[in-house]
Amino acid sequence: MNHWGLVGSWNVNAESAVLQAAPGKIVFRFHSRDLHFVLAPSKDGKPIRFRVTLDGAAPEDNAGVDTAPDGTGEVREPRLYQLIRQKGPIVDRTFEIEFLDPGVYALDFTFG
Repeated sequence: MNHWGLVGSWNVNAESAVLQAAPGKIVFRFHSRDLHFVLAPSKDGKPIRFRVTLDGAAPEDNAGVDTAPDGTGEVREPRLYQLIRQKGPIVDRTFEIEFLDPGVYALDFTFG
């Protein structure tokens, strides 16, 4: 079962959640090998810095192609971002992404 929550100042509508002021977080409980997130930068096109954790720690070997092992990354264009790719056994995990800049458009999670 997946559970999620928003922390910070978000404007939520039917298609997306937009971060109004940094920092802002999204916390998500999931059970899958891969965690992807459709994200877009602010309307002015400035990159949005983020940091992800897996069960409260940097993802290290479980980082996706769009996340450094220390959990850092940037949203530079609207697209699907692979944030987590687990290498070990698939178990329930808690994912957290903190956006360090305002304006990110958070659209949809997908899993693999």
